[in-house]
Amino acid sequence: MTKAQDQTLDARNRIVESANRLGVQLNEQELERWMNSITEATGDSDIVVDKDTGVFGHKVTMLDFDPQQLERFRAIGKIVEFDDIPGVVETALALSGSAAQSKIQTYPGDCDYFERVNIIAPTRVEACEILAKIMREKALNSLSGPNYQLIEVKFGSYPQEVIREEQTIRVGSPISWLPNDIVAGQIEAIDAKGNPVVITWDSVAQDSGWCKLDWVIADTIRGQLSNASNMLDVTWEAPDGVITPLDGYLDGYFQEVYLDAESAPIFSKLVKQVSTDVMDDYVAQLEKEVKKCVKGDKLNYGKAAKRLYNIFRLNGRYEEAAFLRELFDEPAALLYQVHALVRTVQEARDKSTVFDLDSILNQTDELIISVVKVLEGEEELEIVRHLLRLYRSLCRQEPGTPLDSEVDVAQAEVMKIVNNFFYEKMTALPTIKSYIDGFQL
Repeated sequence: MTKAQDQTLDARNRIVESANRLGVQLNEQELERWMNSITEATGDSDIVVDKDTGVFGHKVTMLDFDPQQLERFRAIGKIVEFDDIPGVVETALALSGSAAQSKIQTYPGDCDYFERVNIIAPTRVEACEILAKIMREKALNSLSGPNYQLIEVKFGSYPQEVIREEQTIRVGSPISWLPNDIVAGQIEAIDAKGNPVVITWDSVAQDSGWCKLDWVIADTIRGQLSNASNMLDVTWEAPDGVITPLDGYLDGYFQEVYLDAESAPIFSKLVKQVSTDVMDDYVAQLEKEVKKCVKGDKLNYGKAAKRLYNIFRLNGRYEEAAFLRELFDEPAALLYQVHALVRTVQEARDKSTVFDLDSILNQTDELIISVVKVLEGEEELEIVRHLLRLYRSLCRQEPGTPLDSEVDVAQAEVMKIVNNFFYEKMTALPTIKSYIDGFQL
């Protein structure tokens, strides 16, 4: 047995011991497979292609992707993806977030996608105009369908401070376009003095900023409502072949699973432009997100656990990563999905005309059943009580009356238990506790 194999075996034994001590259910065979695979992941290229399915991604990311989910993700991808325009627009669609970790994320929150969009144009100005055009066309063409409804689009930044729907929005903040705004091609607001302000879609095209589209979909394969999003990383390719990110930064590729082998050439062309410090930058960004999750008023230790897993598996702390990996399959982790789906129910009812009340109530039934399966005692009673109130509110809701209060209370109760679970389990491992404590100082 080699020294590396000895170290892997020792780490595996420590994880098993910790899991048994903390009452964490452990799949020792899967743990051993992952530990061996990640420590043996070597070679000149860090990109792996699955020859059977055509999907590809970073070698560490591919260890967590389950091809059995591919049909589902490709079906939803048809709704969210952008079309190529020969000689003008090249795209590469990928899964990201928990969707890209379907082998371990038994209870993912949303269906998150990430798409590289490369625009070939004579000038940056023209590239921005093309982006504005294809984003608005995509939004208008996917406003609603038999099983989906567009909720909002992030595009452009506010050129001045405005008041919109009684909320003050600072200059430079991302603009959220609702379907009616996109159809009109403009947003109406007022300034601090009460003067009308009109912001048109085309007027913010040269500062596109954060580009993201969000839908609620009826996931026919899983039989549930889900949020689906597509985050765009947009680049401009000049006539001399120089590629420039329109938002000033080319994203890394450490948590993406690309769905179509035909997009490999565009992916390869773009990642050659990625900074040599891209992994360090990616980990630093994840650490900032962890800090937000574990410090302040809005604690979210479930989200922190997911970010920490990605940090540890990339910086070589495989023992901590392997331990966190097992937490995502715990029954209590199901509540993280419940937390996300409560908001999905609200958006389906408040913002959609596609989904009938029966389908929304069926989803609420499933949420209640999920809670009953996982919890017991007072915790179960309290959350079920709030979900039943949400159910009644859905039945009685008048058009135009939002469900905010019932949703906020139900989510708060669920998040309380999610936080307690992940905090208790994570901090019971001294090395992870020390890492988290460093953010809270």
